[in-house]
Amino acid sequence: MRTPDCKIFNLGDATFQSGAILPDAKLAYQTYGTLNAARDNAVLLPTFYTGTHYRNEGFFGSGRAIDPARHFIVSINLFGNGLSSSPSNTPAPFDGPRFPDVTLFDNVACQRRLLTEVFGIGKIALVTGWSMAGCQSYQWGAQFPDDVQAILPFCASARTSIHNFVFLEGVKAALQADSAWLSGDYTTPPVAGLKAFGRVYAGWAFSQTFYREELFRSLGFDTVEDLLLDWEQEHMNWDANNLLTTLQTWQTADISANDQYRHDFKRALSAIRARAILIPCRTDLYFPPEDNQREVTHMPNAELRIFESPWGHCVASPGNEPAFHKFMDKAILELLP
Repeated sequence: MRTPDCKIFNLGDATFQSGAILPDAKLAYQTYGTLNAARDNAVLLPTFYTGTHYRNEGFFGSGRAIDPARHFIVSINLFGNGLSSSPSNTPAPFDGPRFPDVTLFDNVACQRRLLTEVFGIGKIALVTGWSMAGCQSYQWGAQFPDDVQAILPFCASARTSIHNFVFLEGVKAALQADSAWLSGDYTTPPVAGLKAFGRVYAGWAFSQTFYREELFRSLGFDTVEDLLLDWEQEHMNWDANNLLTTLQTWQTADISANDQYRHDFKRALSAIRARAILIPCRTDLYFPPEDNQREVTHMPNAELRIFESPWGHCVASPGNEPAFHKFMDKAILELLP
C-alpha cells in the first residue's frame, strides 16, 4: 500500500455508537481544488475498503465531471484504513484487536466535524464513492439530510445485505485460520491468512463471465494464478487488524441503525432528500442491482442506472473499464451545479 501525504484532523476523544471512547482520535484527509467564497462547491469522496484518498484520485481530474478547477474535493479516510485512527497506529489500550468497533454512522459524524470545523462547510454539493465509500454517501444523505444536495453511490448499498455479510465472514475466517493470527495479537503478520484472504476475495471481486472470458488477461495476467498471486500480494500489504476493523464496519453498514431511525430502513431511505443517482453494475456480486432497485422506490429524488458489464464489483476500479467512468461522469454532471 502506498502511504500518501495527508492532512490530519484531531478529533480529541471520539465517542462511538458502541459507547466506546477513542482518545486522541484522528481523521486523515486530503483536499484538491479551492473552496469558493460561497462555500458551495464542496465534493466529498470518502474512501472504500482497502482504499485511501490516493486511490480516490482516479475518480476526478482535469476535464472530468469532478474537476479541481471547479470543485473543492475533500477525500477522507475511513477509521481503520491505516491512515486515520486504526488498530495499527493507535497506542494501548486500544491497539490491535482492542480497537473499538466503529460504524459508518461514527465515520460520517466525525467527517461532518472535519468539514464544519476546519472549512466551515455547511452544504455539500455532492457525496459520491465506490463500494464502502458509496455506502457512506447513503449514510450522509440519511444522517444529515439538510447538509447534502446530491449523492451518487456506485457499486454500493444503503444496508449490507445478508449475502454480503456472509461473503465477508468467509474472507474473515480465511484470515483468522492462520495459526499466526493469535486472536489479533500477532507478533509477525499472519502471512498465510492474508494470502488466503486475498484468494477468497478475488472470486467475489469479478463476475463469473469475467473469468469465463478470461478478461484477467486485459489486466496483464497470463493466467488466473497470476491474478490470484497479485491479490495475495495486495492484501499482504495491509495490517490484518486494520482489514478486520474496516470489514466489521462494512458488515454493520445500515443507514437506519441509529437512534434517528431505530432500524426503520424505509423511513431512513425516505429521509434522503438529496438528488440521487444510484449506479450498480449488473454483475456485481457484493452489491447486486436488486438491492438498489428496492432502495430507489423509497427515495423521493432518486434514479437507478444499471451499468452493463462483466467486470463485476471491480468495474469501478480506475483503469479497469473506461466506459464505466464515462457513464459515471455523465451522471455526476447532471447532479453537480
